Amino acid sequence: MTDYKRQDIVLINFGFSDGTGFKKRPALIISSDSYHSSRREIIVAAITSNIKIARFADTKIEQWKEAGLLMPSLVTGVIRTMNSDLVVRKLGALSHQDFSRVEKNIAKAMGLAEFGLTRR
Repeated sequence: MTDYKRQDIVLINFGFSDGTGFKKRPALIISSDSYHSSRREIIVAAITSNIKIARFADTKIEQWKEAGLLMPSLVTGVIRTMNSDLVVRKLGALSHQDFSRVEKNIAKAMGLAEFGLTRR
């Protein structure tokens, strides 16, 4: 149902958690292509250029230029399910190496790593 793929980096209208508004920011699509085949939603992780403070489950993007980002960035542990209509445009795609590290950190954040559930 959606034209976007896992590992795509998109510019999205990302809503504030308190519901007071939104701002355009890059996000990484982490949902699987199988998930997209029957839904209009995507599951994304927010991306920030504030790399000074990396929190649990955040992943520094090593190949940020190649991914279509304007400055050094990290994928945060802030995960949302959003309607794909909120995507403004595709910016690029995360490298396999960077995405693999994101998967591991998200698995840790969700308590899945202890069960060996780090693959799709």
